[in-house]
Amino acid sequence: MPDMLTPTSEAEAAEMIRAAAADSRPLAIRGGGTRSLKALGEGATILSTSGLTGITAYESAEMTMTARAGTPLADIEAALAAHRQMLAFEPHDLRPVLGATGEPTIGGVFATNASGPRRFVAGAARDSLLGVRFVNGSGEAVKSGGRVMKNVTGLDLVKLMAGSRGTLALMSELTFRLLPVPETAATIVLSGLDDEAAARAMAVAMSLPVEVSGAAHLPESVRSRFLGGHLPEGAATVLRLEGLAASVVVRLQKLTAAMAPFAPVTRLDRDETIALWHEIRDARPYADGTTRALWRVSAAPMEGQRLIAALRLQAGIDCFYDWQGGLVWMRMEAGPEAALVRGYAEKLPGTAHATLVRADAASLAATPAEPPVSPAVEALTARIRASIDPAGIFSGKAA
Repeated sequence: MPDMLTPTSEAEAAEMIRAAAADSRPLAIRGGGTRSLKALGEGATILSTSGLTGITAYESAEMTMTARAGTPLADIEAALAAHRQMLAFEPHDLRPVLGATGEPTIGGVFATNASGPRRFVAGAARDSLLGVRFVNGSGEAVKSGGRVMKNVTGLDLVKLMAGSRGTLALMSELTFRLLPVPETAATIVLSGLDDEAAARAMAVAMSLPVEVSGAAHLPESVRSRFLGGHLPEGAATVLRLEGLAASVVVRLQKLTAAMAPFAPVTRLDRDETIALWHEIRDARPYADGTTRALWRVSAAPMEGQRLIAALRLQAGIDCFYDWQGGLVWMRMEAGPEAALVRGYAEKLPGTAHATLVRADAASLAATPAEPPVSPAVEALTARIRASIDPAGIFSGKAA
């Protein structure tokens, strides 16, 4: 069992980090312990944020909140619910998929840039992050950003911390923007479309002035694993609308009329809509108690289905699509086949990114979760790390 440090203040964390840097001792930052794929390297000490908790500021009128990194996400969402506000980017919860325990934290959400179905219209987690306090690898406390979007001081540094997965610094406190909870929501279901036709239908839906906030395609192989099997027969292409009740009614009529030429259309009410999109967000069809390889591939919206069509010529794949087809949750029937998956992803127009979310222990040991980066990006990353974490204690490269 690795050693664990649990600071209860930023100052205490800074002292611990300075000591680790002086000893060239690597640190592995852990929030709720819900997202780790691989075991910590030998000699690494866990630096836990579990003692850095609490909402330190909540300006509901300004729709901003500040909280310490180890604050459970459930506490954040409970406080927001009392004011009918929410995180715009719908952070996913992959504990059932990963077979993980623990409690997601707000620091972990931003450290992993965890973003759900609304990502393609509302932005990712990093787009909601306004400011951050962190302790760098020299044990220095740094503040970047502010509590309003117009304050752009250090904004690039804020973006850099989001998605850094604890490899640059310890985030101690975060400030982020919020949105009102929509008064109501509804979903239309187009039944029976194949992957390519669904991609075309979603593209048309997104071009309409009806503000679609969720667009996903659930092939027949997974359709029965959503909403307890209560979706209509056939592959389901689902489109979500949110907002004021009167507005949703009008927009729903326009969207239904526009989509009727593509396939039979049915509607889901508010409660069914909320349940369905939570399941899409959390990749629930693959919370199957197995360690079969699961990939999360992001690509241009029309390219996701083309990637799957090409891969299926050589591998057994089960999948569904989010983000208008630009996010593919893809479960392999055999091993990860990383060379095959990433080889095809690299050939797609634009920038595609394939992340291995789950696999058996042997495959995880042999397969990097993230794809290799170019020499130019690696050189830039090295310069950033040398500036923020000169001793390499967070990147695991401490001497």
